[in-house]
Amino acid sequence: MSAARNTIDIQEPIMTVPTPPPFDPELAAALTVMAEFIPPSLTMETLPALRDAPFMPEEDFTRGGAIDVTELTVPGPAGEPDISLLVLRPAGETEPVPALYNIHGGGMILGTNRLIPTEMLDMVVELKLAVVSVEYRLAPEHPHPAPVEDSYAGLVWTAKHADEIGVDPGRIIVAGASAGGGLAAAVALLARDRGGPALIGQLLICPMLDDRNDTVSSHQMAGLGVWDRTSNDTGWTALLGDRRGGPDVSPYAAPARAADLSGLPPAFVDVGSAETFRDEDVAYATGIWQSGGVAELHVWPGGFHGFDMMAPQAAISQEAKAARLRWLRRILGA
Repeated sequence: MSAARNTIDIQEPIMTVPTPPPFDPELAAALTVMAEFIPPSLTMETLPALRDAPFMPEEDFTRGGAIDVTELTVPGPAGEPDISLLVLRPAGETEPVPALYNIHGGGMILGTNRLIPTEMLDMVVELKLAVVSVEYRLAPEHPHPAPVEDSYAGLVWTAKHADEIGVDPGRIIVAGASAGGGLAAAVALLARDRGGPALIGQLLICPMLDDRNDTVSSHQMAGLGVWDRTSNDTGWTALLGDRRGGPDVSPYAAPARAADLSGLPPAFVDVGSAETFRDEDVAYATGIWQSGGVAELHVWPGGFHGFDMMAPQAAISQEAKAARLRWLRRILGA
């Protein structure tokens, strides 16, 4: 047998990536329109332009006077800069109300605390709760642990000063979408491990949890939809540098690394079937169950990353938002 033949015999097998699941028809139509201005892949080279562009239209947070809006500057982590909290509260409410502590998305590298899902504004009015949205420092200028420590510091301040902002300190739910969902999961872990605020729930919307970026769904959706495997590599590398994917990544950076998911507040986890985060999110909910915890998991068929925010009128988007609302009503007893 020739040397050339021997070389062929010992080559590593080529990985076959399974066919990706189809997009929901309504969402596929929306993706076609969005493809002109939202590329599936984000790199560090394209980040400056994205930061300069409006991330999303500015919301009228007051809803015509139905919501009171307060902007606060509060202490950040010890020895670090102060942080900003945006507090939205139902107008006219004189008693303390439950609070959603919102951590914004943006792949760890984009966004501000004004990036609040429209459905959360609806919840302020409908459920009579507050939204407290935290501003955290962004990677790569501020890598881990800056984003999660800022987010945790804001939560601790909110709980300790709840009476000042009209919030019930015993009824706080940590919430976030995408990177914000990952940070929300990490903040829940920190609160458990540091004996911090006693959260009553965690609302994790398509959370970004696993720096290893090597699930089947991450490979399936490469180059497709919104926030593909390349974008995910960009975000995690900005946060962790050359530690990304290595053996020593903290669960407070990437909650999928947590070996123990016991003792956490009840979780709501949802994700699309046609997005990068599908498999890591399913695994996280499974880990909570296997640790004796409570989690409600939804995998929305044909959903791309952030589908309900980008195509809010689609039938499946309406179903996703209704499921979150039902979960919140149960958690709050509303």
